[in-house]
Amino acid sequence: MGHNRMMSLEALISARDAGKADPDVMITLSRDAIARKDAAIKAFAHVAENPVVAATGPLAGVALGVKDIFDTFDQPTGYGSAAYDGHQPKVDAAIVDLARRRGATIIGKTVTTEFAYLHPAATVNPHNPAHTPGGSSSGSAAAVAAGMIPAAIGTQTGGSVIRPAAFCGIAGYKPSYRLLPTGGLKHFAPSLDTAGLFAASVVDVALLAQLLTGRTLAAAPVDPASIRVAVYRCAQLEGADPAMQEALSKAADMAADAGFDVGDIAEPEAMAAARDAHAALQEHEAGLACGPDLARHREFLSQRLVDAIERGQAIEPAAYDATRKLAKRGRTAARGLFGEVDILLTPSAPGAAPEGLGSTGDARFNKLWTLMGTPAVNIPGFFDASGLPLGIQVVARFGQDQVLLAVAAALERAFRA
Repeated sequence: MGHNRMMSLEALISARDAGKADPDVMITLSRDAIARKDAAIKAFAHVAENPVVAATGPLAGVALGVKDIFDTFDQPTGYGSAAYDGHQPKVDAAIVDLARRRGATIIGKTVTTEFAYLHPAATVNPHNPAHTPGGSSSGSAAAVAAGMIPAAIGTQTGGSVIRPAAFCGIAGYKPSYRLLPTGGLKHFAPSLDTAGLFAASVVDVALLAQLLTGRTLAAAPVDPASIRVAVYRCAQLEGADPAMQEALSKAADMAADAGFDVGDIAEPEAMAAARDAHAALQEHEAGLACGPDLARHREFLSQRLVDAIERGQAIEPAAYDATRKLAKRGRTAARGLFGEVDILLTPSAPGAAPEGLGSTGDARFNKLWTLMGTPAVNIPGFFDASGLPLGIQVVARFGQDQVLLAVAAALERAFRA
């Protein structure tokens, strides 16, 4: 299957604004690409038959894939579960409605793992179909990586935006918690569930964020000498593949060559403790959020999901409150950490996409940042010996999304140079 030619959102928008491509033509490009490629990739759970194409709006002509965990009034919404086969919501999720108001065309619903948890779906990695695309935003990442669409929406509760972006060799952006609305999302763990975005490059994903939200997020020039970058030295690093460790140190060298102030920083103990608390916090909330599904549709749920919901329901409120306390301490430590550095460099995943579709990979490098609510971006550009993508994750202080995207774009340029 090899490297697929991806669609650049920036190039499409420039062509549209210059009068060289009208929205109908842009949407037809994606429709044709989906018709040609998706039988092999299996990125879409549903493709819109007659999608509405807006003539105006900042996202007019942009074919947007929406993870099938968000409600859409005009397309079935199955949440990756047989329990919701053919389910048709009455209204759009807030982010879907926002995208439509900005002129985007909801081209289809992208495949999600069951309830955006761990049970894998049928989507394959466009770089090598024998490997996972990652999860839970499997279809969103694979559809962009395969060049079917220029942009997609996903979610992250553990590592479900950053990891699939890394495995598929594209940019994934998990914004600061609540920067993007989550109303109309099938929640798993509401205090963690974060809406995120996918596009071919960091420049593209930053542009997407700006056009979607109306916030100033498009990658602006940055003075590297004024930005303190540090490799985040957490205990997890020892467990990363040699190829990943090498990519990370190469990334740090390239950042230094590009003029950034680069060093190392140790993981504060409170943040390590918060990472360890993520699972219990997530499961207790899933026990509540997905309890109704367990009560009504147990026979349609995977054993893996049933076990997680039951574990969550067995966690006492006092134990949950203790995890919340650890998370809060971690956030305080994170604020202190970002007093010393502006940007952290860390792996997006332990290595390249694992072989086989039985697992969507490991979120050990992502879940802390989801819990901290801090913005994170996967920067593509590195590969392992077999040609599979390796992702570098950059993280900034809560609310510093604009700086993060600007720095990530500058680093992406440096990695490609």
